[in-house]
Amino acid sequence: MKNKSFIKWGFLVLLTMLVISSCKQDIRSLDISFTPVSTLIGPSDQQDLKLNAQSDSNIVFQWTPATTPDSGLILYQVAFDSVGSNFSKPIFKVISDGSGAMTQATVSQKLLNQIAALAGIQASSTGKVAWTVIASKAANAKASSMTRTLILERPAGFAVLPDSLFLTGSATEAGTDITKAIPMKKTADGVFELYTSLKAGTYQLTDKANGSGTRYYIDTNDNMIKVGNSLTTFVGATKAYRLTCDFTVATVQAVQIDSIGLYQSAKNEEIGELAYIGNSTWAIDSLPVVFVQFSWGRDDRYKFILHTPKGSEWWGSQNYNNVRPAGQPPSYFYLVPVSNTQWDYTFKFDPAADGHEVNVNIYFQSTAPYIHKITYLN
Repeated sequence: MKNKSFIKWGFLVLLTMLVISSCKQDIRSLDISFTPVSTLIGPSDQQDLKLNAQSDSNIVFQWTPATTPDSGLILYQVAFDSVGSNFSKPIFKVISDGSGAMTQATVSQKLLNQIAALAGIQASSTGKVAWTVIASKAANAKASSMTRTLILERPAGFAVLPDSLFLTGSATEAGTDITKAIPMKKTADGVFELYTSLKAGTYQLTDKANGSGTRYYIDTNDNMIKVGNSLTTFVGATKAYRLTCDFTVATVQAVQIDSIGLYQSAKNEEIGELAYIGNSTWAIDSLPVVFVQFSWGRDDRYKFILHTPKGSEWWGSQNYNNVRPAGQPPSYFYLVPVSNTQWDYTFKFDPAADGHEVNVNIYFQSTAPYIHKITYLN
């Protein structure tokens, strides 16, 4: 038994030595040498690109592959910098397609617009940006000796869009306390909307309701949004407005809202006018409602008309045909822009409103869906 154990033990020792010897033979130094990219294929040198940050059309950068003696993995980045630079500290780098493995990089016009801004090209201006390709193998990175120049024409608007926006200032309902700044509703990337009133005074915009936010102002010379701590002055009587700030084109639109009427479909006319009472709210305290008799019954449909100096806007239900409100969820009362047809996209009064008075409130508040409320008084 002892001899057998000894033989088995010896065999294991010998096997272990062979494995160690084999592992030692497999150890070799990593070859990180390679020849960098020699040719940039596209875009062509001095190519003029008129950027549209909202476009779905991308720009594809292409080049010939770097070469390596052992066919090892090489990764690529497109580097952007100012013209005449040596790309030691590029202003921006984009990893190529395929997580860096492909010899092309697909770059959106929105990102190119941001890169142009980093290069110091102002909105609505044209400037130049240089680009090349940096290849890397393990820790060894080499830039191509070839560079090209793009001529980039930036659109109006901001390259980096704010994700939130607030209104503050003495001309606003919230005053100058930045922590009480009024939030605006984000309706799309870079687009914000607010129903509010303005009075004589000054105001500005900020992307944070604290002192650390980026400040914006409206340049009244060209009605464009610009970065800075300047204040915009509002003169005249207090009035309600819909403010729309579009940072994709750096513009602001202020539409005065004269009144909102409650339109009764069966009468084909407005039966009451809601007045602005502050905090993005319109109301009428007591409105008499009488349904209209038809052969099939009494009609109870209604919607709203928003009156502006530019014309009338119709607001109503999300539903083409509607039911009575009893038992319906809050979304039944949501307000959306609708057509001016007499019967479509209307709401229905509760039967309790017929021959009685109601209180009506419309809430165009930025922190919730636009909605209205009917309260039956007697």
